[in-house]
Amino acid sequence: MKRLFIPFLLILQVSFVKAQTASIADSASYLSEIKKELVTQWPKNRTINLVFHGHSVPAGFWHDHEVHTLESYPYLILGKLKDQYPYAVINVIVTAIGGENSLKGQKRFETEVLNHKPDVLMIDYALNDRFSDINAVKEAWEKMIQTALAQNIKVILLTSSPDQRLDILAPGNPLEAHVQQIKQLAEKYRIGLADPYDQFKKAAARGELANYMSHVNHPNKKGHELIVNELLKWFKK
Repeated sequence: MKRLFIPFLLILQVSFVKAQTASIADSASYLSEIKKELVTQWPKNRTINLVFHGHSVPAGFWHDHEVHTLESYPYLILGKLKDQYPYAVINVIVTAIGGENSLKGQKRFETEVLNHKPDVLMIDYALNDRFSDINAVKEAWEKMIQTALAQNIKVILLTSSPDQRLDILAPGNPLEAHVQQIKQLAEKYRIGLADPYDQFKKAAARGELANYMSHVNHPNKKGHELIVNELLKWFKK
């Protein structure tokens, strides 16, 4: 009986360890050091750099190639954060390029992203990554994540915003596998995850997705605010 009991305990212990490690970071504590900086007053405070890396959505593209910078989620979240943290000095830095995927974004990561010395790095590429091999995409995301973590940068991954040419409620739609892979990467590296894709799916289920879109694959201000709300969960006091 003892011989059977000991292996059983070992199996339980291994299962418990796996359960402990396979989870994203805790949203209440992951940015705790950053949030301490955000409430520090001058002259003891310092500038906090928020870097947004990705494609046309964080870059602020809307319909007809218009770029609505101040209505895109990197700048909308700046306004929300300033409401919460009136003493903070916050730089929003957008390294996103319209039409880019993570394979290209990874190649310029060290020279055009890390040079900005991010305190928090947001990565948003899934919408365009669906046209590339998912294994190559995973490798590109992992290289960016690993390089950032090696420099003690906090990382928050974003799931995709929608493309109205796809049925995002269909389980096998081309975005779904990339969204699941992003979630798995957040769990593997115990980093942050913002999941606007889930919120856009809820809007689609209500028949309201078009209300959040300025274009077939670019959110309007309401859509960008939805993304902001997911990111803000990581910055709550």
